[in-house]
Amino acid sequence: MKRIALVGPGDINFHFYNLLGLKEKELESELKKIAQALVESEVGIELLPDKGISLEIAKQYKSANGKEVIGTIPTDDKTFGVTHLEEYKNLKQNGVNLFDRFINTGDWFKQDMTKGLFGDAVLYLGSSPGTDLETNAAIYLYKLFKGFKSGVSVMQQKVHPEIRAGQENDFTILIYSPFLKSGRLPLETEAYLEKFEIKYYYVKNAKELKQKINSLH
Repeated sequence: MKRIALVGPGDINFHFYNLLGLKEKELESELKKIAQALVESEVGIELLPDKGISLEIAKQYKSANGKEVIGTIPTDDKTFGVTHLEEYKNLKQNGVNLFDRFINTGDWFKQDMTKGLFGDAVLYLGSSPGTDLETNAAIYLYKLFKGFKSGVSVMQQKVHPEIRAGQENDFTILIYSPFLKSGRLPLETEAYLEKFEIKYYYVKNAKELKQKINSLH
């Protein structure tokens, strides 16, 4: 079963209502469609158990009988801790646990560096400091995995045994363009994705998202 790593803004009000100008019902409808596309594609999903757009999609996905919801969480962190994640980690949806299981990423620094690599593909749900940190860190580490940095050789499994990126399918970033103000990533980012042989696609709606997920290989 393929797995999709969800990355997106945590502050829904600021990003989606203030910055993008979406209406609450409009966003809710879009999230239901995205979740349904994920369910119909028969993929699992992975996300940080915290407030934000990824969590809202996970709730809709679970309600629609999605196959698997995995939480990545830095259980061992001693710098910032994870107590603020407890309420999200223990959420229930329709009387059952939202999260089926958790992956311990170690500390917050490693969580941020590896978050996007626990899926066969990343679903990029809008630009924010945290989202871009997770996405760019995944791009950078994947660059190292594939030997694009002279003198550096590291295996995915040495970083974390549950990393999926590039293992069975081409590592891919799916950009949900309605959730980006400009509709696109910076041209420089696109160039580096191509340089490091990471596939990327812009999807303009849930129907296209489903098509792209089903074409992953």
